[in-house]
Order: sequence, then C-alpha cells, then structure tokens
Amino acid sequence: MICSVKQSTAALGVPDLLRLRPKPSGLHPQYCSLPSLSAPRGSNSIVAGAALKPLYISSVKAFGSSETVRPRKPIFECKASDQSQPLDANVEVPDKKAPGAAAQKLKISIYFATWWALNVVFNIYNKKVLNAYPFPWLTSTLSLAAGSLIMLVSWALRIAEAPKTDLEFWKTLFPVAVAHTIGHVAATVSMSKVAVSFTHIIKSGEPAFSVLVSRFILGETFPVPVYLSLLPIIGGCALAAVTELNFNMIGFMGAMISNLAFVFRNIFSKKGMKGNSVSGMNYYACLSIMSLVLLTPFAIAVEGPQLWVTGWQQSVSTIGPQLIWWVAAQSVFYHLYNQVSYMSLDEISPLTFSIGNTMKRISVIVSSIIIFRTPIQPVNALGAAIAVFGTFLYSQAKQ
Repeated sequence: MICSVKQSTAALGVPDLLRLRPKPSGLHPQYCSLPSLSAPRGSNSIVAGAALKPLYISSVKAFGSSETVRPRKPIFECKASDQSQPLDANVEVPDKKAPGAAAQKLKISIYFATWWALNVVFNIYNKKVLNAYPFPWLTSTLSLAAGSLIMLVSWALRIAEAPKTDLEFWKTLFPVAVAHTIGHVAATVSMSKVAVSFTHIIKSGEPAFSVLVSRFILGETFPVPVYLSLLPIIGGCALAAVTELNFNMIGFMGAMISNLAFVFRNIFSKKGMKGNSVSGMNYYACLSIMSLVLLTPFAIAVEGPQLWVTGWQQSVSTIGPQLIWWVAAQSVFYHLYNQVSYMSLDEISPLTFSIGNTMKRISVIVSSIIIFRTPIQPVNALGAAIAVFGTFLYSQAKQ
C-alpha cells in the first residue's frame, strides 16, 4: 500500500515513513496526523517552514502502489483580488441614470405639449382680436407689454430669480430685439390680412431663408440633402400661395418678412446666448422688454392713439365687453408660449427644437382651419402638406 504525503521528502526520510505503516488490523484509516518535526539549522527556509506544520497522510490504501495519485483540489481556493482588472462584461450593474433620463423625457414632453397648446390658443385669440379690432401694431405692442409686466412682477415678488445682466449683455441683445420686433409685427400684420393657416404655411418656409442667409451672407455651406430639402419647402409654399382663395399681397409679404427677420433673430440669439448664464426664460423676458421699448414709438407713429380710441369704441359696440378678454388672452398667451419655447430650447438640441416647431405649425394650421372654418381647396392643402413635409426633411438633413 502506498501513502501520499503532503510534505517535502527532504524533511522526512523513508525509514520514518516505514515506521508509520499501520498494523494489519483490517482498518484503513483515511487520515492520520504526525507530530511536527523541527527543521535543522541552516536548512532551506521553505523546507523549514513546511516542517513546522503537522503532517497529514491522505490515504494508506495505495501505499506501495505504482499508481500515480492525482492531486486533490482544495475545497477553498483563496486568491488575492486584482482590483486593476475590469469588471466582467456579463455582470449587470444597475443603471442609476435610467430614472433621471425618464424624468427628463417626461419633462420635455410636457414642455412640448404646453408649447403647442399655448401657441394654438394664442393664434385663435389673436385672429379674433384682429378681425374685430384691426390694429396689428397696437396688438403686437400689447403682447410685448403683457409679457414684460408678467416678468417684472415675477422678479419683484421673487417668483422667478431676476437675471444678473450688465451693459455688454444688453448690447448683445439689441440686434436680437430688433429682429424679433420686426418678425413679430410682420407676422401680426400678415394674420390681420389673411387666414391664420395661410400665414403659417408661408412661415413654414423659414428653413429656406435660413439656408440662403447662412450661405450667401455668413458663407456657410451645407450638405447636398439640406439643399434638396428646400425644394419641397419652396414648391409647397408656392403651390399653397397660388391656390389660396383669399390671397392678399400684404399678408403674403408680412409672412415672408417675418421669416427673414426670425432667421436673423436666431443667428443673433446664438451669438448672444453663447457663454451666457441667463436662463432661457429670463433671456426671453429681457428680449420682450427691449422689443417693447423699440416698438412703442413706431406703433404710435404708424397707427396713433386717436385711431386706437376710435376703433376701440366701434369694436366694443359691435363685439361687446368680451373684446377686452380677447385682447388680454392673446397678449398673455403670446408671452407664455414663447417663454415655454425658450425653456424647451434650454433642455433639448436645436434639431429636436426645429422638429417640435414643425409639429407645432401643423397643429396651428389644422386647428385654425377647423375653428374658423377656413375654406381650403385640395390643391391648397396638398401644397401645405408638401411644405411642412419639406420642413421635416430639412430638420432630418441637418442632423
């Protein structure tokens, strides 16, 4: 019988092993312990360390046999942790950012829904006011005045934190305010002459103006798909214009001027908001205040208080006191929908914002046709659909 020894043979001789051979009693002990042997001086440190431990004989059945004994694997294997190695790719780590991402998507969805709803309400009341009280310069001024008053009261009551601005900020804001004022008045003049749906169909051609201004004035170049996306935009707007039943040149030109002005507003806004710590809400509030200061003297010069008073008396006698509510509603909702749009721009990319703006225009066109029962021909509807679809393609091409 052969005994497998878990100790170096240099520390234990063969006679010592033979001395451990059990008597033939028929019993086959599986494990036996030997007293530890003291290592001689000067011996190898490894052997000496091994001799200080007790000797265990795993089995005496195979002692003297020529079979090769397979080493037994330890039950427990301890290894030092190597913290420099990366985690296993199959190990699932809880994603702590998932709840935050879901909350962010919900927040943006609420912004978009609020933005579209407020814009639809504004356009409805704005058209009602302009039909009953056709003074677009005063109507535009009241819209800016309402927004400025709302924000000044919010800052005074600490409902919203007042922005920290300096002279350089207002200098940078000035060209933005000029473009915003022109675009706002031109769009209001357009809606006073033509249907809301027609104004927004023409305003869906704003991307074409953006590309043309950026190309020929700023020297920017775009990929070929961007230029190709302008074809349905321009073609759709042209088809809708020539088939419009109540076409008016002033209304058409007002929408076109509004497109051009808002393109410059967006260009100046990018430069003004770059590196600026003012939030989107406060930025638009400051923009409204400066635009109000710029617009008021021009509104007085073009229309004047005398015409305003005379027209108001006639409109109230025809419509009734509810005209006051219409004016207040269109003024407040104008500020609210623009404020929410700037707040949305703080949270999303310009591409997502442009897509949202396209969807907003669709909702305004459809709702205005339904509410005001605007007569529209199939060819006119086709032109509007082509123009809006081209705007969507433009958004995707710029990605």
